[in-house]
Amino acid sequence: MEFKLGLCQMAGTANKNETRRIADTYVREAAENGAQVISLPEMWDCPYSNDYFREYAEPADGETVEFMSRLAEDLGIYLIGGSISELDGDKVYNTSFCFDRKGDLIGRHRKVHLFDIDVEGGIRFMESDTLTAGQDMTVIDTEYCKIGVAICYDIRFPEWFRKMSLAGAKLIVLPAAFNMTTGPAHWDLSIRARALDNQVYFAANAPARDENGIYVSYGNSCIASPWGDFIAHADEKPQILYGDIDLDRVAAVRDQLPLLKHRRPELY
Repeated sequence: MEFKLGLCQMAGTANKNETRRIADTYVREAAENGAQVISLPEMWDCPYSNDYFREYAEPADGETVEFMSRLAEDLGIYLIGGSISELDGDKVYNTSFCFDRKGDLIGRHRKVHLFDIDVEGGIRFMESDTLTAGQDMTVIDTEYCKIGVAICYDIRFPEWFRKMSLAGAKLIVLPAAFNMTTGPAHWDLSIRARALDNQVYFAANAPARDENGIYVSYGNSCIASPWGDFIAHADEKPQILYGDIDLDRVAAVRDQLPLLKHRRPELY
């Protein structure tokens, strides 16, 4: 069985209404080109900065979630809604809302590992100054396969993705916004490694690069196969990246190189 995945590498604006209009255009184009599962990037409707996370935050029944639900229903697609700034009580989360073909919410992933880093001569960012960490693994059910959903810095923790693979995920989608320090060094390497280790398709959906933005995204959305090679790779510019997810290939790789069966969890 195959299905087409579309990754919307878009750049938002400071105006939510305008950014939703841009997202609508991208998702509709992806659907018109045959994508049945479509993703948006991390924090696509909010400037990536602690100064804006709370200001732009919405509850789970807010306008942006309703917009994504209607879009999924209207187009009859599975929509992995990148991530937005979610307000729950007095807490703010970096959250990916996922919808089925009817627009029903089938998954909500709150970023588990917060991006608190200080790279000498590179970048300092402390998400925990504003955001609260999530607690739960997210694997959604679709008519094609189980799809794991994580967000950006989550990729740095291999155990999280092994857990998804053991839970049945054949594809993992990662809305992510690596920067110009970590992107060139670790982006491709991390994505290929997570795909190879877990014998899954691994798709990372970044925002397009805006050199004048508050936070400069590396871009380079890509899709790696269960063999660890890229089947699709973007550059930094706005675009939609497509990839055919071949579930028979997942099964074949797992049969030929049975890493998951050869695990010795009683030893480690």
